Amino acid sequence: MSRLNAFVTEAGAEIFKALRAPEFLLPTLLMPVAFFSLFGIVLPGSSQNTAYLLATFGVFAVMGPAVFGFGVAVANERERGWLDIKRASPASGASYIGAKLVATLCFAALALALIYAIAGFVGGVGLPRSVWFGLLATHLAGAIPFALIGLTLGFAFNANGAIAISNIVFLALAALGGLWIPVMVFPAALQRFASALPSFHLAEIALAVSGAPGERAVMMHVAVVAGMTVLFAITALWTWRRQNA
Repeated sequence: MSRLNAFVTEAGAEIFKALRAPEFLLPTLLMPVAFFSLFGIVLPGSSQNTAYLLATFGVFAVMGPAVFGFGVAVANERERGWLDIKRASPASGASYIGAKLVATLCFAALALALIYAIAGFVGGVGLPRSVWFGLLATHLAGAIPFALIGLTLGFAFNANGAIAISNIVFLALAALGGLWIPVMVFPAALQRFASALPSFHLAEIALAVSGAPGERAVMMHVAVVAGMTVLFAITALWTWRRQNA
């Protein structure tokens, strides 16, 4: 019970810390909403595009809190010596990472709620309740591999480097993974490159859950994401141990 109380306290502290940092909160929440409103509502192209972009921009919405919440935050805390204090305290590393993941999921859920509301009430997207819940679960689960990518960046780079690299990774995963523009319009070489990115596979899973037209080997995409998640976890653990050496 004491460990649970400590975890809840730490998770609450992570949430309040993020709320007191508008330079993190506003871009990660408002940028996906603004992009979706532009491409899905103002310039949809066709009536089918709003529902399509709902699935892909949902992946985009969880990427920001995951990559920046871990990448930049961990690098800052490591550089300031906070992680040294954490290692000297009774709290476990799993509690530290778990608290950050809870905060990430909370803010990802908030960004998703805004996008879902715009899609439903303004974009006219009508989905069965079970599909909405399935899409929410898919998007929130998709935050995990991105959090591991951010964790790796936070352990591998200093604060300034983590900011720059996190921005590059974030934008590359979004643009080249087909979250803004469908991969099918990419040149053949970029389509092959997109298949190596977790953002592409998560978008394909979300599109399948939402019932978007097209044939998708869902289990193949799930297997690829699972394999990538294991790989990112190993990489994060390696960078953690390396910076502790």
